[in-house]
Amino acid sequence: MRNILAGKTNVIKRVLKAASDALVIIVCTYLSLFIRFDFKITQVDFQYLDSLGRYLPFNIVMTILVFYLFRLYHSIWSLASILEMSRIFLASLISSAIQVVGILLIGYRVPVGYYLIYTSSLFVLTLMTRFMYRSIMMIRSRVRYGDSSIVNTMIIGAGHAAGILIQGMDSETLHQNRKICCLVDDAPEKQGSYIQGVKVMGTREDILSLASKYKIDEIIISIPSATKENVAEIIDICNETKCDLKIFPGVYQMVNGEHGVGKLRKVKLEDLLGRSPVEVDLVRVKNNIRGKVILVTGGGGSIGSEICRQIAMGEPKQLIVLDEYENGAYDLQQEIVSNYPELDLVVLIASVRNREGIYEIFNAYRPDIVYHAAAHKHVPLMEASPNEAIINNVFGTVNTVMAADKFDVRRFVMISTDKAVNPTNIMGASKCICEMIIQVFNKYSATDFVAVRFGNVLGSNGSVIPLFEKQIANGGPVTVTHPDITRYFMTIPEAVSLVLEAGEFALGGEIFILDMGEPVKVLDLAVNIIRLSGLKPYEDIRIEFTGLRPGEKMFEELIRNTNGLGETPNRKIHVEQPFEIDMKTFIRQLKRLKRACYNDTADIRKFVQQIVPTYRYGTEETNGQTNEQGGRPASTAHDVDRKNK
Repeated sequence: MRNILAGKTNVIKRVLKAASDALVIIVCTYLSLFIRFDFKITQVDFQYLDSLGRYLPFNIVMTILVFYLFRLYHSIWSLASILEMSRIFLASLISSAIQVVGILLIGYRVPVGYYLIYTSSLFVLTLMTRFMYRSIMMIRSRVRYGDSSIVNTMIIGAGHAAGILIQGMDSETLHQNRKICCLVDDAPEKQGSYIQGVKVMGTREDILSLASKYKIDEIIISIPSATKENVAEIIDICNETKCDLKIFPGVYQMVNGEHGVGKLRKVKLEDLLGRSPVEVDLVRVKNNIRGKVILVTGGGGSIGSEICRQIAMGEPKQLIVLDEYENGAYDLQQEIVSNYPELDLVVLIASVRNREGIYEIFNAYRPDIVYHAAAHKHVPLMEASPNEAIINNVFGTVNTVMAADKFDVRRFVMISTDKAVNPTNIMGASKCICEMIIQVFNKYSATDFVAVRFGNVLGSNGSVIPLFEKQIANGGPVTVTHPDITRYFMTIPEAVSLVLEAGEFALGGEIFILDMGEPVKVLDLAVNIIRLSGLKPYEDIRIEFTGLRPGEKMFEELIRNTNGLGETPNRKIHVEQPFEIDMKTFIRQLKRLKRACYNDTADIRKFVQQIVPTYRYGTEETNGQTNEQGGRPASTAHDVDRKNK
């Protein structure tokens, strides 16, 4: 309904714009003739007036058609710009040329000088209507907001992005209470120059003095090419001003036709990580989702819920969200119903541990694709409850894998973790076994089973970042286990978009590995989060080191098999060479492990180590540096189908 109303509104707006242009054409037609005779009306031959009057209806239709073809009625008048000006000029030139040809072919008489005057006046008056509308909207906004609510704004960066930003703020009603007072840029050649009428008044060394001089309320960082070190330095300076701090991301991030100013937001932690943007073939992903029945286990969690959001955008036939935690599932349900009211959404409260329940769900809904994100993930908690970690993660995966095989699921994508590589904790070991399950079942099933392995995601439930934010809100201290501990980080939307695309590359049996960039010190994260809070590390907020927790590594690894990685069409997605696994031995070990989970708590880790020889436990700390492998590497490549299904 909203789309229908929006469509009708756009049609009405375009009709009104065309009517305005028709009036301009009429005025230009007779005004140009009068200008040709120096406004001496008595000298104007009546035959000229008669000829132009007869041709006028055809001229209006042809000119509006040319304007339409140049998309002048698709643009937003309040955003009238240089690009709009060039389109108007070309459209005016072509429509005038059509008028010349039309009048000559019909045989009407019009002075030659008239055509030049008409072309110029059509361009000028058409342009004036656009910019008059923009000016009226700006004046209206100033009157509405008044001087008391004006936000004095400084923009750091005087490049193309700043120009887009200023233009958008001048024209969009939502942002017209801002007054752009000055620009700051470190480039010497830009000093004293103007961008969209705003002067570059200094470098970063002048931020404090300019903020005081112009009573700045808000500072916007608009440097898409800035390094993380530069952004961190600028944030440190800006924090001293006590101004509200925002960032304008790079032009490459303006998608779906949304105007650039809509991307203006608060500075986030990922802005300081200095990672290159993730590029995904969204068309390919959407085409493979459209019309499919898709089931997501753990759909209420951090990763699972984002998988559901991105799938919902792809227009699936049906989306089934399965989760044991009802609050997370409920929140996601309300969000998706609000944003995608036409989507066939099913939310089920169930546990992957319940084999019969999972079978009933798969039988009832017959999913085409399954994303398996349900898992216990907290390392210290799982160290204290190893049996629960194995029952939920390993045998929950067994249940869903067997259901997928039995009920003819086309593709099964499991979410894995870098902690599965040379694991030092039960959670990582459990996920390593899950990867083995995927590879074993793939050999004997018509379903394509794959896993996607990646590191930490920023802001997930229970992760270190929300903990740091809570500690800062309480006045500190911020606690870090070790000054040198590192982790791989990626934003949740980035990770999920790559997961979805990796699934489209699946032949079956792959362990896809996401390129997480360079590892980041957790200490650096803590320092940056303190900075983003407007505080100074070690001065306003103390940082304390608490020591490594049970099962915690100094650094994580993404690759288990050192024999090289296979490539995919996306440079951010790699394929690990698989390991040969004896199915009979593996199934026998799983059965012993399951019995041990319920009967022999003390020895559970020993049973796990029989399956995962690289699993190390009971030591104070390990860097995961071991030459032992979980099996013999196979000499197969990603571009060869490894199954004879």
